[in-house]
Amino acid sequence: MANVVTSVCCVVLAAVVVVIAQRRSQQGARVQYERMGSDVTMQCGSLGSDASATWKVNLSSNGLYSCFQNPDGERRDQIILRVGTPPKEPVVMCRSNTYPKGFYCSWHLLDPTYIPTDFDVHVKHNQRSLEVQKDAVHKNRCHVRFPELFSTFKYRVNVTAVNALGKASSAITFDDFAIVKPDPPEKVVAAPVPNNVRRLEVTWNSPSTWPDVENFPLKYFLRYRPLIREQWQHVELSDSTSHTITDAIAGKEYIIQVAAKDTEIGTWSDWSVAIHATPWMDEPKQVISTTEAEGIVETSPSPAPPSPKPRLGVSAGACSPLLWSAPLLLPSVLLSLLW
Repeated sequence: MANVVTSVCCVVLAAVVVVIAQRRSQQGARVQYERMGSDVTMQCGSLGSDASATWKVNLSSNGLYSCFQNPDGERRDQIILRVGTPPKEPVVMCRSNTYPKGFYCSWHLLDPTYIPTDFDVHVKHNQRSLEVQKDAVHKNRCHVRFPELFSTFKYRVNVTAVNALGKASSAITFDDFAIVKPDPPEKVVAAPVPNNVRRLEVTWNSPSTWPDVENFPLKYFLRYRPLIREQWQHVELSDSTSHTITDAIAGKEYIIQVAAKDTEIGTWSDWSVAIHATPWMDEPKQVISTTEAEGIVETSPSPAPPSPKPRLGVSAGACSPLLWSAPLLLPSVLLSLLW
């Protein structure tokens, strides 16, 4: 086991030594960029065109090229060859999810260049250049503050992609109100309403990126559907952040989402993250079968019959035996009165 561990360690150390050696060999090497698919000419240092040189490379096409005056001679030059393409026009998009604070613009290339490519961004408003702040997280995004609100002048954003083989630009022009689009509502919650099998209480928060809900209120669009159906039901609300669904199907699980929009300008946000909820479920009630009910009636004690009423003026204890034992001997009218 010790020999196996030693062998593995040796392999790892050897790999590290190779990587370090390659990095050291590339120090001082010059970089040469060439267009993909073209012929490439590399000059070996200051050697003349009639000198004999030997080239060695560590990779195919891209890689580190070293030239020597002869196979066993001194190394005369090193070139790091990078093969790629010039950029094409970038795709540019601008949006304000923090209105009226500002907006951001993002861009990307439809085709890769395979070599390092930078982007220059310029924003103008009423012939004035605005400050552009790079995003700390997203490489191809920048932020711009609105210089004024409700401006009649358009904004123009120009993005230029540049690399060692060429450059290309794209520009877009827009009004501030045309790019307003809030982020989706947050913390969407749906809860069953107690003792109501067809209701769901839905609540949510305004997007945290929207800076001034009081002066620039949002309206909301709610959609919901049971899992068993494909068709959505929609409800548009003013500035409320809650809604009670009253037509839910009892016992069925629902999917619910909410979108937001400025009440005056812009477009609807994307939908919020979908949540699932099920209306209130009644607890099962105990049911007594007919057989059980009849058994209860049969085993229950019978109520005692009412005591006979005494005759007027005669006490119950003084009643003659003949009167109670042979009532059929008396007239029917008298019998009715007695009983």
